[in-house]
Amino acid sequence: MGDIERDPGPAAARPALKEWLREELRDFALVAAYLWICFFLLMLYKSAVLREAGVHFLPLGFAIGKALILAKFLLLSRRAAKYTRHARTLAGDIALQSLLCLLLLLALTAVEEVIVGWARGHSIVQTIAEQGRRSPFETIVECLLLLLVLVPLVSLKVYSRIVGPGAVRALLVRSASNGPG
Repeated sequence: MGDIERDPGPAAARPALKEWLREELRDFALVAAYLWICFFLLMLYKSAVLREAGVHFLPLGFAIGKALILAKFLLLSRRAAKYTRHARTLAGDIALQSLLCLLLLLALTAVEEVIVGWARGHSIVQTIAEQGRRSPFETIVECLLLLLVLVPLVSLKVYSRIVGPGAVRALLVRSASNGPG
């Protein structure tokens, strides 16, 4: 009689689960940190510009909240990317995913504005009316800046998916003296 293979059971799955969780948390922390830095600097710039006009504006706490929420959605979208069609070209895929992330970010920003309005005692209608008073130019520029923040992040995500797990990290942490390849 041959050897009977035993079911390794849940104990064998633990190291893989532990490694996956460690990887997810590291990715989440890196993406959230990148987004927080970008959002923080954009808010700081907006605050500086408004201060010149006599308006004191510094809601930097929302930058971290928005970064954490968007980072989680971006990591979830990485999982969903397996089940969605991609554009025919790498540039098209990056553009499509960047625009989808921008739409998600705009939706999160709208929710944020409603929450801030509610905290200030405004109704949803008042908050929407207040946002409607912003100039279209300001809104378009803000969207373009947010897109500028998202494109490198999405590009890295798409490229990483193409070259395989760990390949981008290996390239980024490899010593420059090792040369290419």
